[in-house]
Amino acid sequence: MRKVAIITGSTRGIGRSIAVQLAQSGYEVVVNGTNQMLIDQVVQEIHEAGGIAMGYCAHIGDPNLVTAMIDAVIAEYGRIDVLIHNAGNLHDQKCLHMTDEEWQSIIDVHLNGAFYTIQRVLPHMLDDGGDIILMTSTAGLTGSIGQVNYSAAKAGILGIVWTLAAELKKSRIRVNGISPAALTDMTRPVIDHLKEKYERRNEPFPAYWRIGEAEDIAYFVDALLAQPDPELTGEIFGVNGSKLSKWQKPQSVFSEDSVEAFFTTWYQQKEKGSSC
Repeated sequence: MRKVAIITGSTRGIGRSIAVQLAQSGYEVVVNGTNQMLIDQVVQEIHEAGGIAMGYCAHIGDPNLVTAMIDAVIAEYGRIDVLIHNAGNLHDQKCLHMTDEEWQSIIDVHLNGAFYTIQRVLPHMLDDGGDIILMTSTAGLTGSIGQVNYSAAKAGILGIVWTLAAELKKSRIRVNGISPAALTDMTRPVIDHLKEKYERRNEPFPAYWRIGEAEDIAYFVDALLAQPDPELTGEIFGVNGSKLSKWQKPQSVFSEDSVEAFFTTWYQQKEKGSSC
């Protein structure tokens, strides 16, 4: 029996590549986006290659639309085995000048969209297990100037992965995250800007910003889903071309004793400074 995979934000870039790749691997694919014409193009491409796909136009920041989408998928295929939350957007701005709309738009798509889709898919995974993959970013772990909205949303994704991996393990539902580095419509303007900046400085373009292609992420997703190990959950993978990394959870660097010593030393230094 073919497995069914929903990929949010799959009309272009990484999401589109994942949809095409999984269809080639025998999945019945659900293509999601907010532009019906682009959805139809991807579905047609999959059909012409011999794959099975349906499209559903829905903004995943709207819980009612997400509910309707999941209901439509169940009506069409009767099951959901894989959810890949890839949908994303950007509204970069320094915090001082960021509007409420710019903040809320990012949270709605990246973070609220993750919750809405997961929460509505779970009832259809509880009996047979499944896989949930969420896209995060280094911005969520290290921060990114001018992206307080995006960084906050992607940091929230980390919390979702680590929490649900533990919460859903007994139901054989794996939850993993991917921090992708790939040249897409969303990242290309940033890369082009950086290239121009380093050219003006007459400096070599840093290897860090030499990123792979969307297809590299798709190949990794396909390989990850093919791994049968039930313990392969709660991981955050960095994928850049053929380079693969694995993030570790942040850990405290202090014991209880050293925390007390730290604050004792801090207080003594503060008192010494104030007496000068």
